[in-house]
Amino acid sequence: MKRSIITLVVLCLTLHLSAQVKKVKHIVLIGCDGFGAYAVPDAKMPNLKKLMETGSWSLKARCVLPSSSAVNWATMLMGSGPTEHGYTEWNSKVPEIPSAVITKYGLYPSIFSVIRDQKPNAITAAIYSWPGIGPLIEQKAITIVVPGNDNDDFCVDTTVSIIKREKPLFTFIHLDQPDGVGHAIGHRTPAYYDTLQNVDTRIGKIVQAVKDAGIADETIIIVTADHGGINKGHGGKSLDEVQIPWVINGPGIKKDHEINDFIITYDTAATIAWIFGLKMPQSWRGKAVDDCFIN
Repeated sequence: MKRSIITLVVLCLTLHLSAQVKKVKHIVLIGCDGFGAYAVPDAKMPNLKKLMETGSWSLKARCVLPSSSAVNWATMLMGSGPTEHGYTEWNSKVPEIPSAVITKYGLYPSIFSVIRDQKPNAITAAIYSWPGIGPLIEQKAITIVVPGNDNDDFCVDTTVSIIKREKPLFTFIHLDQPDGVGHAIGHRTPAYYDTLQNVDTRIGKIVQAVKDAGIADETIIIVTADHGGINKGHGGKSLDEVQIPWVINGPGIKKDHEINDFIITYDTAATIAWIFGLKMPQSWRGKAVDDCFIN
């Protein structure tokens, strides 16, 4: 009798930790800094638009306020807004408000610690161009951490190598463009749209790496951003600053589908956790984006 109960408990735990979406063994999250959703229709981005055509997408997803970098990268990875995780500035290195919860890794719980605690043998990777990402991630919970020192091409080449060699369960790559051009020259300028072509080429290289690794049929790719922009800045409340693209592609995802769910950037971490069948922390505020999945 006791053995039967133990077997049942183990079976339940196994079922709980199995992927909600069949065949999914890998997720790649591509975050493009300062990528406003307004730019997608007119941008020459064939790789991104191919992901949209063969997957699901929204150009009405929103970041949290303020529409700035650190607060929204934290929100994206931590499944919660600034009231919970405490990061409130564009360059936060520590929470300006004490985090509501702190994990054994020293920060508010993120998708990285959720994976590490529930799938301890899983390989995870974080590659980031902007150094400000470093203080926001639970580095002790991540298998591979590579700072890119403001070099997007280095980040992409490194990500391609890691995907091919390690085939991580979860890979997060942060790209600093088009935010740099947005600040230097401006949003809605020819230079901004030219930079988006380079961003698209980098997205294409990551998609190709997934194919070259032989895991395309097992991988979901998500492309999104921390915020948009207006003129040469961001941080305000205009839709150009607040609305971001949210694109998801892979097994179990509806094709050529505009997502009807309202998406806030903290839903990204929640969606990843749901796909992997992981229990979300009670403090998280995000929810899985249900509308993009095939029933």
